[in-house]
Amino acid sequence: MKALKLSETKEPATSILEATQSQLGAIPNMFRVMANNPSLLKAYTTADESFRKDSGLTPQEQEVILLSVSVYNGCRYCVAAHSFLATHKSDMPKDVLEALRTQKKLTDKKLNALSNFAISVTKERGYPTDEAMDQMREVGYTDEHIAGVITAVGMKTMSNYINHIVETEVDAMFSDFKWEK
Repeated sequence: MKALKLSETKEPATSILEATQSQLGAIPNMFRVMANNPSLLKAYTTADESFRKDSGLTPQEQEVILLSVSVYNGCRYCVAAHSFLATHKSDMPKDVLEALRTQKKLTDKKLNALSNFAISVTKERGYPTDEAMDQMREVGYTDEHIAGVITAVGMKTMSNYINHIVETEVDAMFSDFKWEK
């Protein structure tokens, strides 16, 4: 499977890629790969847009979840991309980013519970441990947040899996954040 050029795509992938290029000035390689089947690209970008707007989680919390799942799943592409976003769009502290990338405990109890829960949902295939669920509740997360984690795990399952299958090349804009499992 190859990363498609814009001229090789069909709707709705073409419109999504054009909008992405307009917003970012480039089209990430993952999107060009997902464009092989417009349903994948549309499902991913729609879920991402809704997650960013409607999850009830802050941008830093969102990146904690997305990075935790991507690191657990061993997705080189997504770890690099979300490390870039965490740094440049979410103002994530460097120590938090490094802890997530190396699967270390976070010093922030709330973010640590969030990371552990996201990993537990992923690892246990939708049956998080009682401990992970209890930690989420103890630090103040609600049903809204728990459901938001499910959205993020679904998104990362789509993106991590396509990147594993294709071995998507990390874009130059994310290259400072390359990561190996």
